[in-house]
Amino acid sequence: MFMGREDESMMEDDALLALTGRLPALREGALDLGDMLLSSLVMVGEIPARTGGEDKRARLVMDRLRECGLDAAEDEVGNAQAILPGRKRSGSILCCAHMDTLYGSEVDHTVMVGKGTVEGAGIADNSLGVAVLCTLPILLGRLGIRLDSDLILLGSAQSLGRANLRGMESFIERHTGDIRAGICVEGVDLGRLSYQSVGMLRAEIQCRAGDGEPAGIREDRVIGVLAEVVRLIEEIPIPGQPRTSINLGAIHAGNSFHLPVSEGSLRLEMRSAMSGLIPQLHERLEEIVRKVALESGISLDMEIIARRSNGGIAFEHPLITTTRRLMEVMGIVPEVRPSVGELCSLIAKEIPGVTLGITRRARGTGGREAVRIEPMFSGIAQLVALLEAIDQGVCDVRDG
Repeated sequence: MFMGREDESMMEDDALLALTGRLPALREGALDLGDMLLSSLVMVGEIPARTGGEDKRARLVMDRLRECGLDAAEDEVGNAQAILPGRKRSGSILCCAHMDTLYGSEVDHTVMVGKGTVEGAGIADNSLGVAVLCTLPILLGRLGIRLDSDLILLGSAQSLGRANLRGMESFIERHTGDIRAGICVEGVDLGRLSYQSVGMLRAEIQCRAGDGEPAGIREDRVIGVLAEVVRLIEEIPIPGQPRTSINLGAIHAGNSFHLPVSEGSLRLEMRSAMSGLIPQLHERLEEIVRKVALESGISLDMEIIARRSNGGIAFEHPLITTTRRLMEVMGIVPEVRPSVGELCSLIAKEIPGVTLGITRRARGTGGREAVRIEPMFSGIAQLVALLEAIDQGVCDVRDG
Protein backbone atom coordinates (compact mmCIF):
# COMPACT_ATOMS: atom_id res chain seq x y z
CA MET A 1 0.00 0.00 0.00
CA PHE A 2 1.40 3.37 -1.03
CA MET A 3 1.86 5.87 1.77
CA GLY A 4 2.07 9.52 0.77
CA ARG A 5 4.16 12.22 2.39
CA GLU A 6 1.14 13.58 4.25
CA ASP A 7 0.40 10.16 5.74
CA GLU A 8 4.03 9.80 6.84
CA SER A 9 3.94 13.25 8.45
CA MET A 10 0.80 12.34 10.39
CA MET A 11 2.43 9.16 11.67
CA GLU A 12 5.52 11.10 12.74
CA ASP A 13 3.35 13.67 14.53
CA ASP A 14 1.46 10.89 16.32
CA ALA A 15 4.72 9.24 17.37
CA LEU A 16 6.11 12.51 18.72
CA LEU A 17 2.86 13.23 20.54
CA ALA A 18 3.04 9.80 22.18
CA LEU A 19 6.64 10.42 23.22
CA THR A 20 5.91 13.80 24.75
CA GLY A 21 3.04 12.22 26.66
CA ARG A 22 5.44 9.67 28.15
CA LEU A 23 8.00 12.21 29.35
CA PRO A 24 6.67 12.30 32.95
CA ALA A 25 6.91 8.50 33.13
CA LEU A 26 10.44 8.57 31.70
CA ARG A 27 11.48 11.12 34.30
CA GLU A 28 9.91 9.03 37.06
CA GLY A 29 11.78 5.98 35.81
CA ALA A 30 15.05 7.92 35.92
CA LEU A 31 14.20 9.12 39.42
CA ASP A 32 13.65 5.52 40.56
CA LEU A 33 17.22 4.76 39.51
CA GLY A 34 18.58 7.84 41.24
CA ASP A 35 20.62 5.93 43.81
CA MET A 36 22.21 3.80 41.08
CA LEU A 37 23.02 6.88 39.00
CA LEU A 38 24.62 8.65 41.96
CA SER A 39 26.57 5.52 42.84
CA SER A 40 27.94 5.36 39.29
CA LEU A 41 28.71 9.08 39.39
CA VAL A 42 30.73 8.70 42.59
CA MET A 43 32.68 5.73 41.19
CA VAL A 44 33.39 7.49 37.89
CA GLY A 45 34.18 10.83 39.51
CA GLU A 46 36.71 9.43 41.99
CA ILE A 47 38.91 8.04 39.20
CA PRO A 48 41.38 10.65 37.86
CA ALA A 49 41.14 10.77 34.07
CA ARG A 50 43.26 13.55 32.66
CA THR A 51 43.48 13.32 28.88
CA GLY A 52 45.67 10.38 27.92
CA GLY A 53 45.27 8.75 31.34
CA GLU A 54 41.70 7.46 31.12
CA ASP A 55 42.57 3.74 31.29
CA LYS A 56 41.19 3.14 34.81
CA ARG A 57 38.01 5.03 34.03
CA ALA A 58 37.64 3.08 30.76
CA ARG A 59 37.88 -0.19 32.70
CA LEU A 60 35.15 0.97 35.06
CA VAL A 61 32.90 1.90 32.12
CA MET A 62 33.43 -1.53 30.58
CA ASP A 63 32.75 -3.27 33.89
CA ARG A 64 29.48 -1.36 34.32
CA LEU A 65 28.37 -2.16 30.78
CA ARG A 66 29.27 -5.82 31.23
CA GLU A 67 27.13 -5.89 34.37
CA CYS A 68 24.28 -4.93 32.02
CA GLY A 69 24.99 -8.06 29.97
CA LEU A 70 26.79 -6.26 27.15
CA ASP A 71 30.00 -7.27 25.42
CA ALA A 72 32.17 -4.24 26.20
CA ALA A 73 35.63 -3.72 24.76
CA GLU A 74 38.44 -1.18 24.64
CA ASP A 75 40.06 -0.17 21.36
CA GLU A 76 43.65 0.81 20.70
CA VAL A 77 43.18 4.50 21.52
CA GLY A 78 41.41 3.75 24.81
CA ASN A 79 37.74 4.12 23.86
CA ALA A 80 35.35 1.98 25.95
CA GLN A 81 32.40 0.78 23.91
CA ALA A 82 29.53 -1.70 23.75
CA ILE A 83 26.44 -2.29 21.63
CA LEU A 84 22.95 -2.74 23.02
CA PRO A 85 21.39 -4.85 20.23
CA GLY A 86 18.17 -3.62 18.66
CA ARG A 87 15.22 -5.80 17.73
CA LYS A 88 15.66 -5.29 13.99
CA ARG A 89 19.33 -4.22 14.04
CA SER A 90 18.46 -1.77 11.26
CA GLY A 91 21.27 0.75 11.48
CA SER A 92 22.55 2.17 14.73
CA ILE A 93 22.31 5.17 17.03
CA LEU A 94 25.41 6.49 18.72
CA CYS A 95 25.34 7.75 22.31
CA CYS A 96 28.73 8.99 23.51
CA ALA A 97 30.35 10.79 26.41
CA HIS A 98 34.00 11.79 26.64
CA MET A 99 35.76 10.17 29.57
CA ASP A 100 38.66 12.57 30.05
CA THR A 101 38.73 15.58 32.35
CA LEU A 102 41.12 18.44 33.06
CA TYR A 103 42.18 16.94 36.40
CA GLY A 104 44.98 14.48 37.12
CA SER A 105 45.87 12.36 40.13
CA GLU A 106 47.55 15.29 41.89
CA VAL A 107 44.06 16.71 42.55
CA ASP A 108 41.80 15.37 45.29
CA HIS A 109 39.07 13.35 43.53
CA THR A 110 36.87 12.71 46.55
CA VAL A 111 33.23 13.12 45.48
CA MET A 112 30.84 14.67 47.97
CA VAL A 113 27.11 14.05 47.66
CA GLY A 114 25.27 16.76 49.56
CA LYS A 115 21.72 17.94 49.91
CA GLY A 116 20.72 18.37 46.29
CA THR A 117 24.24 18.60 44.83
CA VAL A 118 27.25 16.51 43.91
CA GLU A 119 30.71 18.06 44.05
CA GLY A 120 34.07 16.87 42.79
CA ALA A 121 36.88 17.36 40.32
CA GLY A 122 35.54 16.92 36.79
CA ILE A 123 32.01 16.09 37.94
CA ALA A 124 30.38 18.46 35.43
CA ASP A 125 32.86 17.87 32.60
CA ASN A 126 32.34 15.03 32.14
CA SER A 127 31.96 12.46 34.91
CA LEU A 128 28.19 12.88 34.97
CA GLY A 129 27.92 12.26 31.22
CA VAL A 130 29.92 9.04 31.64
CA ALA A 131 27.79 7.92 34.59
CA VAL A 132 24.62 8.42 32.54
CA LEU A 133 26.12 6.38 29.70
CA CYS A 134 26.85 3.50 32.11
CA THR A 135 23.33 3.61 33.57
CA LEU A 136 21.44 3.91 30.28
CA PRO A 137 21.07 0.16 29.47
CA ILE A 138 19.55 -0.55 32.89
CA LEU A 139 17.20 2.43 32.62
CA LEU A 140 15.96 1.36 29.19
CA GLY A 141 15.36 -2.14 30.51
CA ARG A 142 13.44 -0.91 33.57
CA LEU A 143 11.29 1.27 31.33
CA GLY A 144 10.56 -1.64 29.00
CA ILE A 145 12.16 0.14 26.05
CA ARG A 146 13.72 -2.00 23.31
CA LEU A 147 14.94 -0.03 20.33
CA ASP A 148 14.79 -1.42 16.80
CA SER A 149 18.21 0.07 16.05
CA ASP A 150 21.46 -0.97 17.71
CA LEU A 151 22.50 1.49 20.38
CA ILE A 152 26.26 2.11 20.40
CA LEU A 153 27.46 3.23 23.83
CA LEU A 154 30.83 4.94 23.55
CA GLY A 155 33.03 6.35 26.29
CA SER A 156 35.44 8.31 24.12
CA ALA A 157 39.04 8.80 25.18
CA GLN A 158 41.57 11.53 24.42
CA SER A 159 39.09 14.25 23.67
CA LEU A 160 40.37 17.45 25.29
CA GLY A 161 43.24 19.79 24.51
CA ARG A 162 46.10 18.49 22.42
CA ALA A 163 44.37 15.12 22.03
CA ASN A 164 42.05 16.93 19.60
CA LEU A 165 39.16 14.40 19.67
CA ARG A 166 41.52 11.51 18.94
CA GLY A 167 39.20 8.89 20.45
CA MET A 168 36.08 9.99 18.62
CA GLU A 169 37.93 10.50 15.35
CA SER A 170 39.35 6.98 15.58
CA PHE A 171 35.94 5.47 16.29
CA ILE A 172 34.26 7.27 13.38
CA GLU A 173 37.01 6.27 10.96
CA ARG A 174 36.85 2.60 11.94
CA HIS A 175 33.08 2.18 12.25
CA THR A 176 31.69 0.45 9.17
CA GLY A 177 27.94 0.41 9.81
CA ASP A 178 25.28 3.02 9.25
CA ILE A 179 24.87 5.53 12.09
CA ARG A 180 21.42 7.13 11.83
CA ALA A 181 22.22 9.89 14.32
CA GLY A 182 24.42 10.60 17.31
CA ILE A 183 23.85 12.13 20.73
CA CYS A 184 26.84 13.51 22.63
CA VAL A 185 26.17 13.64 26.37
CA GLU A 186 27.68 16.34 28.57
CA GLY A 187 27.10 16.75 32.28
CA VAL A 188 26.06 20.39 31.91
CA ASP A 189 24.14 22.45 31.03
CA LEU A 190 20.52 21.26 30.95
CA GLY A 191 18.97 22.93 27.92
CA ARG A 192 22.17 22.91 25.92
CA LEU A 193 21.37 22.28 22.27
CA SER A 194 24.37 22.03 19.98
CA TYR A 195 23.85 20.92 16.40
CA GLN A 196 26.52 22.86 14.53
CA SER A 197 30.29 23.10 14.82
CA VAL A 198 31.99 26.47 14.95
CA GLY A 199 35.15 27.24 13.04
CA MET A 200 37.98 27.11 15.55
CA LEU A 201 41.76 27.09 15.72
CA ARG A 202 43.90 26.69 18.83
CA ALA A 203 47.59 27.46 18.58
CA GLU A 204 50.65 27.76 20.78
CA ILE A 205 53.49 30.10 19.80
CA GLN A 206 56.88 29.28 21.32
CA CYS A 207 59.55 31.96 21.62
CA ARG A 208 63.21 31.02 22.24
CA ALA A 209 66.22 33.29 22.49
CA GLY A 210 69.75 32.31 21.54
CA ASP A 211 71.98 31.10 24.35
CA GLY A 212 74.86 33.33 23.28
CA GLU A 213 73.11 36.63 24.02
CA PRO A 214 73.68 38.62 27.22
CA ALA A 215 71.06 37.93 29.87
CA GLY A 216 69.58 41.42 29.92
CA ILE A 217 69.14 41.55 26.15
CA ARG A 218 67.75 38.06 26.08
CA GLU A 219 65.19 38.90 28.75
CA ASP A 220 64.04 42.09 27.05
CA ARG A 221 63.80 40.44 23.68
CA VAL A 222 61.83 37.32 24.68
CA ILE A 223 59.16 39.23 26.56
CA GLY A 224 59.18 42.06 24.05
CA VAL A 225 58.80 39.67 21.12
CA LEU A 226 55.77 38.02 22.72
CA ALA A 227 54.33 41.46 23.45
CA GLU A 228 54.77 42.44 19.80
CA VAL A 229 52.99 39.27 18.65
CA VAL A 230 50.11 40.10 20.98
CA ARG A 231 49.96 43.69 19.69
CA LEU A 232 49.73 42.58 16.06
CA ILE A 233 47.13 39.91 16.83
CA GLU A 234 44.94 42.52 18.51
CA GLU A 235 45.13 44.62 15.33
CA ILE A 236 43.59 41.86 13.20
CA PRO A 237 40.19 43.12 12.00
CA ILE A 238 37.38 40.72 12.85
CA PRO A 239 33.67 41.02 11.97
CA GLY A 240 31.04 41.63 14.61
CA GLN A 241 28.63 39.34 12.77
CA PRO A 242 28.75 36.42 12.33
CA ARG A 243 30.26 36.17 15.77
CA THR A 244 34.06 35.95 15.66
CA SER A 245 36.60 36.12 18.47
CA ILE A 246 40.31 35.86 19.13
CA ASN A 247 41.04 34.89 22.72
CA LEU A 248 44.55 35.17 24.14
CA GLY A 249 44.29 32.37 26.65
CA ALA A 250 47.70 32.17 28.33
CA ILE A 251 51.14 33.73 28.17
CA HIS A 252 54.17 32.38 30.02
CA ALA A 253 57.65 33.91 30.26
CA GLY A 254 60.01 34.04 33.20
CA ASN A 255 59.76 33.12 36.87
CA SER A 256 61.01 36.10 38.82
CA PHE A 257 61.76 39.86 38.80
CA HIS A 258 65.42 39.66 37.82
CA LEU A 259 66.28 36.21 36.44
CA PRO A 260 67.02 35.96 32.69
CA VAL A 261 64.33 34.61 30.37
CA SER A 262 65.31 32.19 27.63
CA GLU A 263 61.88 31.14 26.38
CA GLY A 264 58.19 31.92 26.57
CA SER A 265 54.91 30.90 25.02
CA LEU A 266 51.55 32.27 23.98
CA ARG A 267 48.36 30.23 23.67
CA LEU A 268 45.36 31.51 21.77
CA GLU A 269 42.08 30.43 20.28
CA MET A 270 40.24 31.79 17.24
CA ARG A 271 36.53 31.10 16.71
CA SER A 272 34.12 32.19 14.01
CA ALA A 273 30.61 31.33 12.88
CA MET A 274 31.55 32.63 9.42
CA SER A 275 32.39 29.73 7.13
CA GLY A 276 35.88 29.96 5.69
CA LEU A 277 37.11 32.76 7.97
CA ILE A 278 39.29 30.66 10.28
CA PRO A 279 41.66 29.61 7.44
CA GLN A 280 42.07 33.31 6.58
CA LEU A 281 42.79 34.20 10.19
CA HIS A 282 45.26 31.31 10.33
CA GLU A 283 47.14 32.74 7.37
CA ARG A 284 47.23 36.16 9.02
CA LEU A 285 48.58 34.61 12.23
CA GLU A 286 51.33 32.83 10.30
CA GLU A 287 52.28 36.14 8.68
CA ILE A 288 52.56 37.79 12.10
CA VAL A 289 54.78 35.01 13.44
CA ARG A 290 57.07 35.18 10.38
CA LYS A 291 57.26 38.98 10.50
CA VAL A 292 58.12 39.21 14.19
CA ALA A 293 60.66 36.36 13.95
CA LEU A 294 62.47 37.96 11.02
CA GLU A 295 62.46 41.47 12.47
CA SER A 296 63.57 40.41 15.94
CA GLY A 297 65.98 37.63 15.07
CA ILE A 298 64.33 35.50 17.76
CA SER A 299 63.06 31.98 17.07
CA LEU A 300 59.27 31.73 16.91
CA ASP A 301 57.51 28.42 16.26
CA MET A 302 53.75 27.95 16.02
CA GLU A 303 52.03 24.63 16.73
CA ILE A 304 48.39 24.04 15.84
CA ILE A 305 46.80 22.27 18.80
CA ALA A 306 43.26 21.82 17.45
CA ARG A 307 41.21 22.82 14.46
CA ARG A 308 37.49 22.69 13.67
CA SER A 309 35.49 23.52 10.54
CA ASN A 310 32.08 25.15 10.33
CA GLY A 311 29.19 22.78 9.61
CA GLY A 312 26.20 20.94 10.98
CA ILE A 313 22.51 20.49 10.38
CA ALA A 314 19.89 23.21 10.02
CA PHE A 315 17.67 24.61 12.75
CA GLU A 316 14.70 23.15 10.84
CA HIS A 317 16.12 19.61 10.73
CA PRO A 318 13.67 17.10 12.26
CA LEU A 319 16.30 16.09 14.83
CA ILE A 320 16.43 19.66 16.11
CA THR A 321 12.70 20.39 15.93
CA THR A 322 12.05 17.16 17.86
CA THR A 323 14.64 17.98 20.51
CA ARG A 324 13.22 21.46 20.93
CA ARG A 325 9.70 20.05 21.28
CA LEU A 326 10.80 17.59 23.97
CA MET A 327 12.51 20.40 25.86
CA GLU A 328 9.46 22.63 25.55
CA VAL A 329 7.14 20.01 27.02
CA MET A 330 9.51 19.48 29.94
CA GLY A 331 9.86 23.18 30.60
CA ILE A 332 13.53 23.20 29.59
CA VAL A 333 14.67 26.42 27.90
CA PRO A 334 16.92 25.56 24.91
CA GLU A 335 20.33 27.20 24.86
CA VAL A 336 21.68 26.99 21.33
CA ARG A 337 25.47 27.03 21.18
CA PRO A 338 28.01 25.68 18.69
CA SER A 339 30.25 22.76 19.58
CA VAL A 340 33.97 22.16 19.43
CA GLY A 341 33.63 18.67 20.95
CA GLU A 342 32.73 15.17 19.76
CA LEU A 343 29.82 16.49 17.72
CA CYS A 344 32.34 17.97 15.28
CA SER A 345 33.50 14.47 14.32
CA LEU A 346 29.92 13.49 13.47
CA ILE A 347 29.41 16.67 11.47
CA ALA A 348 32.59 16.06 9.48
CA LYS A 349 31.13 12.69 8.40
CA GLU A 350 27.70 14.24 7.70
CA ILE A 351 26.07 12.25 10.50
CA PRO A 352 23.15 14.16 12.10
CA GLY A 353 23.88 14.77 15.74
CA VAL A 354 23.28 16.90 18.82
CA THR A 355 25.02 17.59 22.08
CA LEU A 356 22.79 17.65 25.17
CA GLY A 357 23.44 18.61 28.80
CA ILE A 358 22.04 16.56 31.67
CA THR A 359 21.78 18.95 34.61
CA ARG A 360 22.54 22.43 35.92
CA ARG A 361 25.65 23.66 37.62
CA ALA A 362 25.86 24.35 41.33
CA ARG A 363 28.37 26.39 43.28
CA GLY A 364 31.33 24.26 44.30
CA THR A 365 33.85 24.88 47.06
CA GLY A 366 37.57 25.41 46.64
CA GLY A 367 37.27 25.71 42.87
CA ARG A 368 35.70 22.24 42.50
CA GLU A 369 32.89 21.54 40.05
CA ALA A 370 29.40 20.88 41.37
CA VAL A 371 26.09 19.85 39.78
CA ARG A 372 22.48 19.77 40.91
CA ILE A 373 20.81 16.40 41.45
CA GLU A 374 17.12 17.14 40.84
CA PRO A 375 17.43 18.39 37.23
CA MET A 376 19.40 15.27 36.25
CA PHE A 377 16.23 13.25 35.90
CA SER A 378 14.68 15.70 33.43
CA GLY A 379 17.93 15.63 31.46
CA ILE A 380 17.90 11.83 31.34
CA ALA A 381 14.22 11.79 30.33
CA GLN A 382 14.91 14.08 27.36
CA LEU A 383 17.83 11.84 26.35
CA VAL A 384 15.74 8.65 26.44
CA ALA A 385 12.84 10.28 24.59
CA LEU A 386 15.17 11.53 21.87
CA LEU A 387 16.70 8.07 21.47
CA GLU A 388 13.20 6.68 20.94
CA ALA A 389 12.33 9.46 18.50
CA ILE A 390 15.41 8.74 16.40
CA ASP A 391 14.68 5.02 16.52
CA GLN A 392 11.07 5.52 15.38
CA GLY A 393 12.07 7.67 12.40
CA VAL A 394 10.64 10.88 13.82
CA CYS A 395 14.00 12.62 13.27
CA ASP A 396 14.57 11.39 9.72
CA VAL A 397 14.64 13.80 6.79
CA ARG A 398 11.96 12.84 4.28
CA ASP A 399 12.28 13.29 0.53
CA GLY A 400 9.75 15.38 -1.29
